[in-house]
Amino acid sequence: MKGICVRNEIQPLKKVLLHRPGRELLKLTPKRLGELLFDDIPFLKVAQREHDAFAALLRENGVEVVYLEDLMTEVLAMRPELIRPFLLQWLSEGDIRTGLWREKLCDYLLENYSGKALVEKTMEGIALKEIGDASAYSLQDRIAPADDIIVDPMPNLYFTRDPFASVGTGVLLNRMRYPTRRRETIYADYIFRYHPDFAGLRRYYDRTDHASIEGGDVLNLTADTIAVGISQRTSPDGIESAARRLFSDPEASVRTVLAFDIPSSRAFMHLDTVFTQIDTAKYIVHPAIIGPLTVYEITPGDGGAEDLHIERVDAKLETILEKYTHAEHVQLIHCGGDDMIAAAREQWNDGSNTLCVAPGKVIVYERNDVTNPILRQCGVEILEMPSAELSRGRGGPRCMSMPLIRAD
Repeated sequence: MKGICVRNEIQPLKKVLLHRPGRELLKLTPKRLGELLFDDIPFLKVAQREHDAFAALLRENGVEVVYLEDLMTEVLAMRPELIRPFLLQWLSEGDIRTGLWREKLCDYLLENYSGKALVEKTMEGIALKEIGDASAYSLQDRIAPADDIIVDPMPNLYFTRDPFASVGTGVLLNRMRYPTRRRETIYADYIFRYHPDFAGLRRYYDRTDHASIEGGDVLNLTADTIAVGISQRTSPDGIESAARRLFSDPEASVRTVLAFDIPSSRAFMHLDTVFTQIDTAKYIVHPAIIGPLTVYEITPGDGGAEDLHIERVDAKLETILEKYTHAEHVQLIHCGGDDMIAAAREQWNDGSNTLCVAPGKVIVYERNDVTNPILRQCGVEILEMPSAELSRGRGGPRCMSMPLIRAD
């Protein structure tokens, strides 16, 4: 199956993009956890085992699984003339600004890595001690400790939901909020330009745009309505820009963007950490957001492609969802039930971050043993996956997956 087609959150999932956690996690240190957006250091071997169980669950349910690292490897194998320009761009975006330095590091990579190993090395980053004698590079590198990391790792890559978002038959190729994550989008940029399965996709946002958007804030409610979180990671300016481009494309079916204003905090970093759809008219929601939640309806204005009509929607969340998804009755299932201590704990451990593989069938973390039985009681089939190490990165099954094709 080629291309992208995602018009909702619940129809049978046919193809999904993952990234298996790699050696980039081995370059996490306590000193730099905050900067690299982690709260703890996952045990790589166990994290990989958990991730493999996630991929196996998907395959058992009829989903084709493709990996970011494999797609990028295929691009460079088919277009070897792109390898050096890609590496130089990666180095430049990795804050290697000196031309001499970039060339030397590029040569080091080309001499020591090839194929998939080269792609994975760019994800891992480079420590000074790996390249031998650095005395010819710069004064800084003569005096730096050998363990200095000179090109940062990308430990958040296993959260493939964020670098781009599938919307209809096109994508938002996002500008990530924090510098440590912005380089992650370079792989999708090359894949969407050069991979035969994805080349030529419509882009409704680009990584060079000025305002931040992240995929965890984008939910496809229906073919013509998407929800986007105004959050710690996604700005109002970014939402407006994406809306204008969607509305100006006659082949895009989206004609309403609902901007959900959620609290800006580490715990609520994206809309999908507090709210996901699990069936035609069922949603799991963190009860703490129901009170303070404000929603804005964005539709095309009357003044041309650049004009937007923005109106605040004052109604209960259930009423808003019923109106825009054309459902007679919407059920909101509370993460943690009515126990606010359990709700806070299990939301932190991604109890609200589910991945729907078919209507009423979702993948969840097994650790949320208050929320999961509630879902079963509400008629939802749950597929539990292990998560002791993966959850340390603050993201659940939806965060770790980017749907490429759902049944239309």
